[in-house]
Amino acid sequence: MIIGLTGSIASGKSTVSKMLKELGYPIIDADLVARIVVEKGTETLETIKDIFGEVVISKDGTLNREKLGNIIFSSPHDRKQLNDIMHPAIREEMLRQKDVLLQDGYDTIVMDIPLLFESKLQSYVNKILVVTVTEETQLVRLMARNNYSLEDAKARIQSQLPLSIKEKGADAVIYNNGTLEDTNEQLKKILSIWDN
Repeated sequence: MIIGLTGSIASGKSTVSKMLKELGYPIIDADLVARIVVEKGTETLETIKDIFGEVVISKDGTLNREKLGNIIFSSPHDRKQLNDIMHPAIREEMLRQKDVLLQDGYDTIVMDIPLLFESKLQSYVNKILVVTVTEETQLVRLMARNNYSLEDAKARIQSQLPLSIKEKGADAVIYNNGTLEDTNEQLKKILSIWDN
């Protein structure tokens, strides 16, 4: 079974991912994969350099994320170009990792994909687990974690698909407004149902 784990910014998805890892489930982390595919010497990094120029490459030959970020945040066209390069590379690497884990004999694999719905990757998984919180909790956590103002925190949250929509597309939902123990209990209950 392939579980797609998703949520939204400051919903606690990383916390649940860590709990799954502690329970022995292998995790394929889309954010880590996004870093792997642009490592020095990769085809993806070369393509990015060809399109955006040497300016996005650091002296040591690695990707200068800050410079690239400055370019794409101010230009929807450039952002789309980058996504068109990155997304196929990320998908390919995630599927490669999944195949390796299946060959290693794992029955259940977790794909931790923050933008699972936004990237329309539902077909990559058998079950979708959404970690959600109330909007108030999300705002408070995000402001505390990143030192954002209320306006900045709201803008970040609104740039993603609303959690209410993600909840509707889920096979199961973890409500992460309470304690870690509460979240862990919910997770174990869902897994015991799915593992049968």
